[in-house]
Amino acid sequence: MNLIAQRKDAAKYHAILQSAIKVMAVSGYHGAQVARIAREAGVADGTVYLYFKNKEDILISVLRETIGQIVMLSTWLEGEHPEPLMALHKLIEGHFTTLGQDPNLALVLQVHVRQSDPVIREQVSDMMRPYHRMLDRILLLGQETGVFREPFDVRIARRMIFGTIDETVNAWIFTGAKYDLSAQTDVVYDMLLRGIGGDRK
Repeated sequence: MNLIAQRKDAAKYHAILQSAIKVMAVSGYHGAQVARIAREAGVADGTVYLYFKNKEDILISVLRETIGQIVMLSTWLEGEHPEPLMALHKLIEGHFTTLGQDPNLALVLQVHVRQSDPVIREQVSDMMRPYHRMLDRILLLGQETGVFREPFDVRIARRMIFGTIDETVNAWIFTGAKYDLSAQTDVVYDMLLRGIGGDRK
């Protein structure tokens, strides 16, 4: 949650975020008016600015909250015996579960964020760094412990994994979100391990 929202009503903050997701899913980022977001949230226009600097800040906050949720669900690299395979599975599952429970959120992040201004896209890149760092840690630890074959380029492997996850979400959106996205976790995990998995009995 941003610093402004920490001093305000958390319920109202999240209501505005959810309303922004609904409005942007229908109208796109550029077509979404703050007044319409406020109306959808049941608050005055000025109330939105108590929580967010502008519409750009709302969009970045949506992404920050989402990435934070995915990373929070992927906590299998801690402790004395970290599990890179379980961590990879949890990362895929967390991604699919987070977006799969809200098709509007998935539409905003997969489509409308990418059609936003270059300045916003640069901030989006910054927001994605914790996710990318998590993937890098999984891959490096997997190499160190021998559960992933080596050598391979971690950056390319990260792009391959994220690209597979990303395209799976896109396919779900563009086919009408008619099936359970989280049910794709095991299939995607198994297919990815064909590329990075070592010999396992």
